Amino acid sequence: MIKRIALVTGAAKGIGKSIVSKLISENYFIIAVDVDSQGGKKLISEFGKEKLQFAKADISKEKIVVKLFEKIQDKYKRLDILINNAGIIRDNMIWNMSVDDFDSVINVNLRGTWLMCREAAKIMRVQKNGHIVNVASRAWLGNKGQSNYSSSKAGIVALTRVLALELGKYNVYVNAVAPGLIDTPLTQKLEPEILKKLIEAQPTKTIGKPESVANAVAFLVAEQTHFITGQTIYVDGGKSIGAGI
Repeated sequence: MIKRIALVTGAAKGIGKSIVSKLISENYFIIAVDVDSQGGKKLISEFGKEKLQFAKADISKEKIVVKLFEKIQDKYKRLDILINNAGIIRDNMIWNMSVDDFDSVINVNLRGTWLMCREAAKIMRVQKNGHIVNVASRAWLGNKGQSNYSSSKAGIVALTRVLALELGKYNVYVNAVAPGLIDTPLTQKLEPEILKKLIEAQPTKTIGKPESVANAVAFLVAEQTHFITGQTIYVDGGKSIGAGI
């Protein structure tokens, strides 16, 4: 018997896929959303249609997001959990950053998360139950070369706090997780020397695993987790406390 229905964006790889795997292991049914249709096919092949549905969607597009939630409402009549994990980066120092690179990151990371939260809130407010977890980043505290990305993630932290206030009386809990340096396809593309320096800057002198982020998400959406809302939990090996080389 299906426990609860969870929608996960950016679900095809990295942290998103780890969240999908973790929640499926705990008997959730997953609606996996991503722009990567090939990645979606791999998810279905790995987990099976009885445990997962895939939807290709660009979450920065309002009409697409609205249509997605209309289909969810028609088919399932409810949505218990929303995990906003989708995000992109377009790093550069501000004097070299184009407006297009700023806009694209804000549109996917912040606007997309906001759109998903808005449509989920409409369902959860009526059903008077739900959990939303937004994947922010330790970078919201500031990273050189990420004026677009850090701004988008800071916006997600603020959005999380606002929605916790707006939805609390409807028994809807809204929290964020803020990963730091995590071993994902993105970090695996870094030059070895750069990655080594980043790891050395960690208090733990290690790189995190996607599973650690997934475990934090699973805790926040668990049925027995109550009275925690509006919070940001760092999964960053202590980097957020200001440690450096």
